Parts: sequence; structure tokens; C-alpha cells
Amino acid sequence: MAQLSVNIGNLRLKNPVMTASGTFGYGVEFADFMPLDGIGGIIVKGTTLNPREGNDYPRMVETAQGMLNCLGLQNKGVYYFCEHIYPEICDINTNMIVNVSGSTVDDYAECAARIDALEKIPAIELNISCPNVRQGGMAFGVTCEGAASVVRAVKKRYHKTLIVKLSPNVTDIAEIARAVEAEGADAVSLINTLMGMSIDIERRRSRLSIGTGGLSGPAVKPVAVRMVWQVSKAVGIPVVGLGGISTAEDAIEFLMAGATAIEIGTANFLNPAVTIEVRDGIDRWLDSHGCKSVEEIIGII
Repeated sequence: MAQLSVNIGNLRLKNPVMTASGTFGYGVEFADFMPLDGIGGIIVKGTTLNPREGNDYPRMVETAQGMLNCLGLQNKGVYYFCEHIYPEICDINTNMIVNVSGSTVDDYAECAARIDALEKIPAIELNISCPNVRQGGMAFGVTCEGAASVVRAVKKRYHKTLIVKLSPNVTDIAEIARAVEAEGADAVSLINTLMGMSIDIERRRSRLSIGTGGLSGPAVKPVAVRMVWQVSKAVGIPVVGLGGISTAEDAIEFLMAGATAIEIGTANFLNPAVTIEVRDGIDRWLDSHGCKSVEEIIGII
């Protein structure tokens, strides 16, 4: 077997396969389908300082080669997470990572500080790129100043591995990546969903309650691979790649483009064991190509 372990800052992953926030619940929901300790990390659903109801229904719709969603970060807030969710997931033998979002810079910092106090949460993924909320989210991630301000505030109150999730809905994603690197981000993850829309021509209205939503799935993969490649050349910190990954071959594309690790999202809805299958597929590919370590192929393009 090839050596699959990789490092994201001070975070050691047993293999480069993780789950994308919002597509894997809190991990325990998938325990009947695959061994949770078999993958490098689980990024749990988005968590905010205060509870959020999310957007009105309908908020998901299938598209060709993917799906649109406008869930709006529905969750019960960080206090509920710490009291009720954390005890259920803290003993899962992999890296449990919390996706943190907020409506204001102070919200992000306070939420991150609450997570910082949890011993068995070694990292957070700072979501400055959600396109489906009216305040915060992507509003911070589309300018260098906005992205930098959130990272700067969080770094003052959070002391573990900080991954910043970037938006593809920008002119120059590499510029944003450099801005968060300069403020102390340990890694960046990309891409979050692309803004999209689907119209019901008989009802003459959008199929989503707020009009637009985030496009994910295989349709976005070529865009994601290109952006990972660009960002990996622009920064010195690790890049985590995601967007349309459903096979080992997809994951290897991202690794070759410069990703140190990858996240699998929408494919979890179709195949709850896909993360394990991708992990094993990467291992087989490395063996068949004479590679002793996954690091041999990272960033070779």
C-alpha cells in the first residue's frame, strides 16, 4: 500500500479524503454505511453563533450533472453544538472539523472561540463563501478586505488549524487566497458552490425560494480543478480541493492540480460509501503507477 497520509498545517490526515460541510451531517448519520475512522476528516455541517432557520422551501433542485441548493446554513447554533453534538462526535477516530460561518465579523470570532475550547476539534473551516445567506457568508469572501478582516478577527481568538473556504464567485480567487494567507490562514479550501438558477417555465418562477442557489456536483468540477491549480501556484499554504468529486480519478485530478487533500460533497447523497471507495481507488492507482506516497503526485501539473 502507498503512504496516504498528508499534513494540513499542523493537522495530520491519515489519508487525503474528507467530507464537505453540509453533505455529511455530523458524521454519525453515515456510521451504518462506512467506517467513519477510515477517512482523513469529517467537516460537519455549517455552524453559526446563533440558531438559524435557513431559507424557506423549496431550497433544493436537481440539475443536469448536479444540484442547486439554498438551504441558508440552517443549524441550532454553536451553543447547542457544544452541549449536544460535540459529545456524540468527539470520540470518532478521525479529524472532526467544524465549518464556521457568521453574519458579522464578531459573530465569526465568537463562534470560533467557542469551538476553540473543544479539545477534540483540531480545526475549523471558516466559511466566507456561502452564497445562500442575506448577511455575511459570501459577502466577506468576494473582496480581499472582507476576507482578510474575518481571518484577522478569528486568528485573535482561535488557536488551532484554520482552513478558509473560498468562493468561486469572484474575479480572481488567487488574490483572495493570498489575502487570507497573509492574515495567518493555515490552508484554503475551494471551491464552494457556483451561483446558479433554475426556472419552472410553467409556473414562471424560480424553482428555489430565494431565486438563486449554489450549484454543486460534477458540473462544477472543471472550474474547481482550474481554480485549485491557480491558487496552489499563488500561495505557500496547503490547498484543499472540492467540487464535483465522485471517483478516485476525480480526486487524483485535484491532487495533481495542487490539492494536498480533497473533500467529497454532493456524491455523498448518491452513494454514502463514496469516501471509502475514493480512498481505496487512490491507493490502487498509486500502487499501479509505482508511487510509494500520495505526495509524489501532489501539484505535479
